[in-house]
Amino acid sequence: MDMKILVVGGGGREHAIARALSRNSDAKLYSVMARRNPGIAQLSEKVLIEKETDVRAVTAFATEHAVDYAVIGPEAPLEAGIADVLHEAGIPCVGPTRMAARLETDKAFCRTMMEKHGIAGCPLYRVFHGDAEGACEYIDAYDGDLVVKPIGLTGGKGVKVMGEQVDAAGAKEYVQSLGGDVVLEERLIGEEFTLQAFVDGNNLVPMPLVQDHKRAYEGDVGPNTGGMGTYSLEDHLFPFVSRLDYEAALEIMRSAVAAMIAEGQPYRGILYGQFMNTRDGPKVVEFNSRFGDPEAMNVLSILESDFSEVLCRIVEGTLSQAHVKFAPKATVCKYLVPEGYPVAPVAGAPITIGNYGDTLLYYANIGEMDGHLSTLTSRTMAFVGIGDSLEEAEAKAEAAAGSVRGGVWYRHDIGKRAVLEKRIAHMRDIQ
Repeated sequence: MDMKILVVGGGGREHAIARALSRNSDAKLYSVMARRNPGIAQLSEKVLIEKETDVRAVTAFATEHAVDYAVIGPEAPLEAGIADVLHEAGIPCVGPTRMAARLETDKAFCRTMMEKHGIAGCPLYRVFHGDAEGACEYIDAYDGDLVVKPIGLTGGKGVKVMGEQVDAAGAKEYVQSLGGDVVLEERLIGEEFTLQAFVDGNNLVPMPLVQDHKRAYEGDVGPNTGGMGTYSLEDHLFPFVSRLDYEAALEIMRSAVAAMIAEGQPYRGILYGQFMNTRDGPKVVEFNSRFGDPEAMNVLSILESDFSEVLCRIVEGTLSQAHVKFAPKATVCKYLVPEGYPVAPVAGAPITIGNYGDTLLYYANIGEMDGHLSTLTSRTMAFVGIGDSLEEAEAKAEAAAGSVRGGVWYRHDIGKRAVLEKRIAHMRDIQ
């Protein structure tokens, strides 16, 4: 029996979602995206080109085609209440309600919720609402480096870290530019990792650990981006995250789900935990209310279970570990981006893709005209190499990325064994 599924979003993450769903021949996809993604369009029965935050237009499209449920890729439509409006129309949604999505969309809510419910892993923080003067005074008085976070959404690019991107004067200037709506947090020292999970409102099933590379340039320097690439290992863990630390991070995620039930806002969808593994164990950098981009590409590329069934069980509230299985493979994802990205990206540059073998290609922010591809202004496409080892996966992703000609570039160092060894050494040094 055909299953009609609405996919909202048009990036690389959503192409990964669409491809994973399309592995079930009974799944019929209906897609909404602000700009046409050729990869998603090819997999879809119908496509609506519309702002993903126009929740009424999205719901009308879903109702017209009698979809069975929806899966939401990006965070902005969740903040706009798309899950709520779809639910009112009788369409279940893999994605939290507007109130539950505040775990991501309202940094102040996230921290105060963690404190209220005694959830471990919360760093020292202070919330300021429209109080630039108070925030600047706090920066002056604080003995050490702080992290400045806008309270709302910033596409992963709004955080400023003292001692990295800004000094104290720069931090205060940034606070003032935001009108004093900020969360100031202690700067955490350690190694970051991402733990994503499927959540059905009560039950939580984890996915393989992934590490992202936010900085634009090799060696993890330069401005922040939405993510230049990611990797995961064949055992789905990391050598710089002990089993004890992994279990602690998982318990933090479970505690957040329990807290949302206590708040009267059960969480259904994908919960993304960004952690810093410190000498004192894992601390929560942030929660996101959806798959990461690129992290979705790593985990969905090795998901062996029927993804459409997993999502059905999320909306039905019947999810368990028995329904989710990942292949014991390593993955490396490398994003190709326009020349000049992220400072002054050059759009309109032609792209040609060579032979990329069995490596997976995911389209993101890409132009297509009469079968010819070109850059736009954000991340263009990503390749995911899969292998029995990190080295095999990285070699595949590197060869595929190297086959592309035109106005794009990428980080060669992502997924290299030397980078992983550096992480291990750093973690050892801070213990």
